[in-house]
Amino acid sequence: MSHANAALTPRTRLRLARLVVDEGWPVARAAERYHVSWPTAKRWADRYAQLGPAGMADRSSRPHHSPTRTPQPAVRKIVHLRLKQRLGPVQIAGRLAMAASTVHAVLVRCRVNRLSHIDRVTGEPVRRYEHPHPGAMLHVDVKKYGNIPDGGGWRYVGRRQGDRNREATARRTGARNTRYEPRVGTAFVHTVIDDHSRVAYAEIRDDETAATAIDVLRNAVAWFADRGVTIERVLSDNGSAYKSHAWRDACTQLEIKPRKTRPYRPQTNGKVERFWRTLDDDVIDGATFDNLDHFANELFEYLIYYNNHRPHQALAGQTPKAFADTKTTAIQSAN
Repeated sequence: MSHANAALTPRTRLRLARLVVDEGWPVARAAERYHVSWPTAKRWADRYAQLGPAGMADRSSRPHHSPTRTPQPAVRKIVHLRLKQRLGPVQIAGRLAMAASTVHAVLVRCRVNRLSHIDRVTGEPVRRYEHPHPGAMLHVDVKKYGNIPDGGGWRYVGRRQGDRNREATARRTGARNTRYEPRVGTAFVHTVIDDHSRVAYAEIRDDETAATAIDVLRNAVAWFADRGVTIERVLSDNGSAYKSHAWRDACTQLEIKPRKTRPYRPQTNGKVERFWRTLDDDVIDGATFDNLDHFANELFEYLIYYNNHRPHQALAGQTPKAFADTKTTAIQSAN
């Protein structure tokens, strides 16, 4: 594409070339007419005579031969060390006796200059996926948080007051361990994320057994159905609840195909993992909760905000609900 101060645009080049080739003007006269040098006018006239109007377009300025370019065997070594050992330009340059600037230029050219583009386990370029419409895939998993004693935990009220709060909670609930110490327990946040729209659904439960996971799945399927979304598949890790026969039978009854991630590969279920990070950043980190009910209310209000009002970068700035409604309406119209 011509730069802003170019003397000749493709259209003007064609006019100049036609004066010389078609109308027989002298090259020097045509060059004077368009305020360019004689060699420039000659070049465009010759190119027009050879290629016609198509020859007036810009060409790449890349040279036909680059004798000082890094040899291909060296490029392969650089990329191999980057992918397999995740070394930086300085370390790679030290091993291959090359300049670090040369190594960096090769990494940029091969698009492996940023480690965020590389899978941390396999060393291969990151492969991202997204199912074509809402309901095509649900991601499910469980996040564990320590229950909050009445009055707040020791991290925010101090060790002494925190122990008093734990004891008061134990007197109210009767939850104690074998040594009669207060047992506050764990809150299990069962989370369901739609793969395409990132619409989130979550419940706080007392355990992560198969029966609880199935109950949450049924509630989530009904919740999505009320919004016009039919669930086709569900993706989970290899936890005991999701490997159980009861989970398999429940998915069959709901006409959902269960899928499992590869062992030790949480990246496959990365959308729900990323939601938890967002939840920690927006709600949990730096916050103080008086008790578990307070936390549950904050989670419920945040889900409303997340689904209906929070712009999502992966959805081009749309909210999950708006994005899902658009796609659901399009599917219903097509049917």
